Amino acid sequence: MSAELKSTLDPKAFGRVAVLYGGRSAEREVSLKSGAMVLQALQAAGVDAFGIDVGEDFLQRLVAERIDRAFIVLHGRGGEDGSMQGLLECAGIPYTGSGVLASALAMDKLRTKQVWHSLGLPTPRHAVLANESDCRSAAAELGFPLIVKPAHEGSSIGMAKVTSVEELVAAWQAASSFDSQVLVEQWINGPEFTIAMLRGQVLPPIGLGTPHSFYDYDAKYLASDTQYRIPCGLDAAKEDELKTLTARACEAVGTQGWARVDVMQDSAGQFWLLEVNTVPGMTDHSLVPMAARAAGLDFQQLVLAILADSVEARG
Repeated sequence: MSAELKSTLDPKAFGRVAVLYGGRSAEREVSLKSGAMVLQALQAAGVDAFGIDVGEDFLQRLVAERIDRAFIVLHGRGGEDGSMQGLLECAGIPYTGSGVLASALAMDKLRTKQVWHSLGLPTPRHAVLANESDCRSAAAELGFPLIVKPAHEGSSIGMAKVTSVEELVAAWQAASSFDSQVLVEQWINGPEFTIAMLRGQVLPPIGLGTPHSFYDYDAKYLASDTQYRIPCGLDAAKEDELKTLTARACEAVGTQGWARVDVMQDSAGQFWLLEVNTVPGMTDHSLVPMAARAAGLDFQQLVLAILADSVEARG
């Protein structure tokens, strides 16, 4: 697989590349780490790359700097939600990853689920919470346990597993501090998988294990006891089913370049789509680099492949 994924372009052909990272979202700290690793790898490969910590002076930097293309490593709002993609398109600067529509759609967990549901793709039953009455209605309709999520955050920020109406109300109130729109989903009891796509190909799935109640922020970025299984532990037929579902989920949203899909499997073996990440993490704990290694790509080859897609898709 790796030969098909690798970039064959001369690193100098990319021109002057701005690595966009940091930003002002709740995922800023993760983005700073991701951006530093991407920048280091690009420079080591011979790419004329420099970093921009996206802040209030970003428009001035955009005008002042000569930028031939942008490598977006901004997680969350302002970088992963279509707004940065739209700004770069207006400025005529090619960029990595998904376009405006797919970025905005994938960032909205509720509307992503609605698209999947309309196409008959499996995703857990859900409800939208706006007040305590909604919490009680959702509990009655969906039962416990449930998982509460801000609709427009990533990295499991603001998420909580709940087993009672009182916990649900408290979790809704906490999640509301991150997002005016809060989603609650039926809890799927079983193993979790994450599957990356790179340049139209599905990378080897990763099985996740954590002693936490779910794969939360700490398990993703800080804990040393999170388990990553490659091979993922499924038999060949089930792994093929998972890969096909991932490709369909990404196609439905319209992702480009690279993305990562999170999936649960219930006790009957059924897979359930949770969400799509269009700018996945690139830290030392991150999953896309792990999947790329299993496909035969080291970190440097991975970032060059992502960057090459920006040439071929929008050059």
